[in-house]
Amino acid sequence: MAGHAAKDRDVEEGRSEAGTGEPVGGTPGSIFLHGAVAGTLGAVVLALWFFLVDAAGGAPLRTPAMVGSALLGMDDMQASPGLIALFSLIHLAAFVVVGVLVAWAVSGLRRIPHLILGVVLGFLLFDVVFFGSAMVTGIDVVARLGWVEVLTGNMLAGLAIMNYFHLTGAVKGFSWVQALADSRIVREGVVGGLAAGIAVALWFLAVDLVQGRPFFTPSALGSVFFLGATDLAEVQVSFWVALAYTPLHFAVFGLVGMAASALASEAESQPPVLIGAVLLFITFEAFFMGVMAVVAEFLLGPLAWWSIAIGNFLAVGVLVGYLWMAHPKLRRVVSHGRLEQSA
Repeated sequence: MAGHAAKDRDVEEGRSEAGTGEPVGGTPGSIFLHGAVAGTLGAVVLALWFFLVDAAGGAPLRTPAMVGSALLGMDDMQASPGLIALFSLIHLAAFVVVGVLVAWAVSGLRRIPHLILGVVLGFLLFDVVFFGSAMVTGIDVVARLGWVEVLTGNMLAGLAIMNYFHLTGAVKGFSWVQALADSRIVREGVVGGLAAGIAVALWFLAVDLVQGRPFFTPSALGSVFFLGATDLAEVQVSFWVALAYTPLHFAVFGLVGMAASALASEAESQPPVLIGAVLLFITFEAFFMGVMAVVAEFLLGPLAWWSIAIGNFLAVGVLVGYLWMAHPKLRRVVSHGRLEQSA
């Protein structure tokens, strides 16, 4: 009887965690319906954002008129009701497809970090607009509309889509506070990665200030990843480009921090794993330089290899120092060459 009662209680708790709405997972019809509604919401949010941007500039329908004309191959921008209506349908249909794809992707998940995934989805939509517009129309739509406006609008749309799934109870939101409390690796990875990321950011800020070009490094990397810069002439040095690159900067260091925390935890019981920590550092250095060589070779000169190397050494030093203080058991392993058993 006790076993059956516990089982029934687990079932009830599972139901309560699932939310009050209809789960995304299940029938294809349910996935399509949730996705279509979420995509429509994202399309409306993006349309309203650009309506406000255009209205502030004195031309409320500039964006649909410009993009619609480009899609249809018109040389001159036209703002006819028919063209704007046609573009609106294309815009809505595209977001419905995006919404359905996202609904399908999260259909098997119990929890999602909806805010983080919303931002990620926004960046993906931005990339689609950037590269898709160039491929389909041959026109850099992002440059014409303004990359800040396009990125902001797509991030708002991405957040709207992911929050729809969360607020309707289709999937349960992922609590980072709970994850930080429950998982030592996540907690140490976030804290250590944040500290390492700040150390690198301050180092390059100092280097840029000494060289008389504040925010050059993050602006250069942001121009490469978000604006497709391929030479120094295309680098846009500004606080806003640097700010847009910042989340990517800390996301990378957060992932490295989690990997380092996992290695430190494992090394407490298996000291040879420390070799893996050394390999992680070597891999991190090689990976960063490799990425720079592939996607932004022209920056290796202006940034200078020594400044990159020092920045990474600082990051590793801060991360290792934090983990060294957070793992007293590991300190005993290294100090005595053996794992001391607790009484």
